[in-house]
Amino acid sequence: MLGQVFRKPQKMSVFRENLFKEIEELGLKSLGIVAFISFFVGGVVAIQTGLNLDNPLIPKYLIGFATKRSLILEFAPTFMSIILAGKVGSYIASSIGTMRVTEQIDALEVMGVNTLNHLILPKVIATVLFYPFIIILAMILGIAGGWFGGLLTDLYTVEDYIVGIRLEFQPYYIRYALIKTIVFAFVIATIPSFYGYYLKGGSIEVGKASTKAVVWTSVVIITLNYFLTQMLLG
Repeated sequence: MLGQVFRKPQKMSVFRENLFKEIEELGLKSLGIVAFISFFVGGVVAIQTGLNLDNPLIPKYLIGFATKRSLILEFAPTFMSIILAGKVGSYIASSIGTMRVTEQIDALEVMGVNTLNHLILPKVIATVLFYPFIIILAMILGIAGGWFGGLLTDLYTVEDYIVGIRLEFQPYYIRYALIKTIVFAFVIATIPSFYGYYLKGGSIEVGKASTKAVVWTSVVIITLNYFLTQMLLG
C-alpha cells in the first residue's frame, strides 16, 4: 500500500487542496480536546506528586521537576498520540471505508486516479507536519495546568513549582518527544487508512474497521514507544 501512496501526485493543485483540508480535519479540529486534556492532566500529575512527596526533607521544587519530566517524556508524545489515534484514527478509517462501501473509490479508479496516493498521502503529510505542534502545545498546557494546581492547593507554592520546571532542563528530551511524535503520527495516518481502504462489506463493516483501526494503532504506538525509548534514551 505504501508503495502506491508515496508517488508523485498527479495534480499538485488538487493535492494542495486536499492537504489543507486534512490539516484542518485531522489537526486543527483536534486542538480543543488536546488542550482540555493536557491542562487538567498536568494539574492532576502535579497535585498527585505533591500528595506523595509529603516528607519535609524532600524539597517542594521536585514537584515541578517531576511534572515537567512526566509530561515531556511520556504523557505528551505517547498518551496524547493514543488519544489522537482514537479520535483521528476512527475518522480516517470510517471516512475511507464509507467511500469504499459507496463505490466512490471505484469511480476514482475508473477515471485513472491513483486513489491510494490521492486519499492517504495528504493525511500522512498533514499528521506528520502538524502533530509536533500539537504535542508542544500539550506540553505547555500540561505544565500550565500544574502551575494552576499550585494556585488552588497548599501542597506547593508557585515559586517552588517554577524552580522545579527550570531545574536541569534538557533540550534533548524535547527532540526525543518530537521524534516519537513523528513516528506515531505516521502510524495514526497509515494503519486506519489501510483498514478503511481495504474494507469489504457494508455499513456494519465500516464500524468494525474503525474499531480494529483504533485498537491496532494503539497497540503499535505502545509497542513502538518501548523500542524508541530504549533506542533514544537507553
